[in-house]
Amino acid sequence: MPSSTDSVSRVSSVSGVRQVSPAGQAGQVSHEEFRATLGRFTTGVVAVTAVRAGDAAPVGLAVNSFTSVSLDPALVLFCIARTSTSWPRVRAAERFCVNILGADQRELSSRLATSGADKFRGVRWSATPAGTPVLDGAIGWLECSVEAEYPAGDHDVVIARVHRLSSREDGAPLVFYRGSYERLAA
Repeated sequence: MPSSTDSVSRVSSVSGVRQVSPAGQAGQVSHEEFRATLGRFTTGVVAVTAVRAGDAAPVGLAVNSFTSVSLDPALVLFCIARTSTSWPRVRAAERFCVNILGADQRELSSRLATSGADKFRGVRWSATPAGTPVLDGAIGWLECSVEAEYPAGDHDVVIARVHRLSSREDGAPLVFYRGSYERLAA
């Protein structure tokens, strides 16, 4: 049996199985292979939005590393790149909203995934009682506050406490698979 310091051996191409590149030193994997392999895991897409005190316009970003953590208390988790310029602005608000994007919100997700531009120009939204932005067309939303943040490589893991939430009975989610947006098959 190979030790953890051995390189990953090449897997021959058999019926659609992709070849695995050598890992080199222990624990090192190619960024490209890592993305390609994890791209085989379908994720949902959320928009994390907030309005900072004294501002009228919302700030936000798209996230596809979102999951539930706990029922009691209600906690969720998402990961943010340390290079994000939007997260510090969202983080500055006391509360923020995690909007579960619908299948027809690809363009909005792409806009929220870029930096710089006015991400909310022409975007319709309404405020929760605490003032967090719920995006029109979202199939669900969770109003949250930061419970904890942990550094993890080139990202930060954010644990958020859920204070209020709602969801629609209809609507399919926007999903991300192999580097692009997809729809769930009916």
